[in-house]
Amino acid sequence: MLVTLKEILQIAEERKIAVGSFNTLDMNYLKAIISAAEELNQPVIIMHAQVHEEMGLCEMEEIAPVMLMFAKKATVPVCVHLDHGTDIDYVKRGLELGFTSVMYDGSTLSDEENTKNTKIVVEYAKETGASVEAEIGSMGAGESGEGNGKSIYTNPDLAMKFVNETEIDALACAFGTSHGFYTAAPKLDFERLSEINSKISVPIVMHGGSGVSQNDYYEVIKRGGKKG
Repeated sequence: MLVTLKEILQIAEERKIAVGSFNTLDMNYLKAIISAAEELNQPVIIMHAQVHEEMGLCEMEEIAPVMLMFAKKATVPVCVHLDHGTDIDYVKRGLELGFTSVMYDGSTLSDEENTKNTKIVVEYAKETGASVEAEIGSMGAGESGEGNGKSIYTNPDLAMKFVNETEIDALACAFGTSHGFYTAAPKLDFERLSEINSKISVPIVMHGGSGVSQNDYYEVIKRGGKKG
């Protein structure tokens, strides 16, 4: 059952859970992820990231139709999500291909430019009914795990301003997680997460969750995390 990110996150809110999101690089990934979601009778988010194509792993035009086919045939709600789109034209191509959710990642830009570009993506997404996720703050590494390692934790007041001005459907924020492999156990700023959650009107998304402990996951969900 193909749904948008907004619809998936509404399910998460009702059930007081977070929905898992997984990169799908080929048919084997898709079969495994959808089969597991159906076996557990849980909604799921399948993702293609712009960096996958940049790394030569798979092209969006090749994988998108297959992702959409699997989602439509699934017996559970499935969101087909374009993750970490750093180029507006690339994100627009994803919307034209049928992605029901896109993430515009302008986290390395100034707050002003990030806001301006995110608003452009939101307008594009309205044309297809897709949801939009965006990020403010920085986890110090890109989706590929590369970066300078310096995390810029999300400012709760700036997060509120960003959400209100862009009208996005979900906010990715930095509170101690990171993309790539952890060299030490992450120390999550739960108080910051709670403050952000109290100030914004949309669900929070956690990126870089692969090395996060089970107990920390539960705490993130309690404090507003709805996608991981």
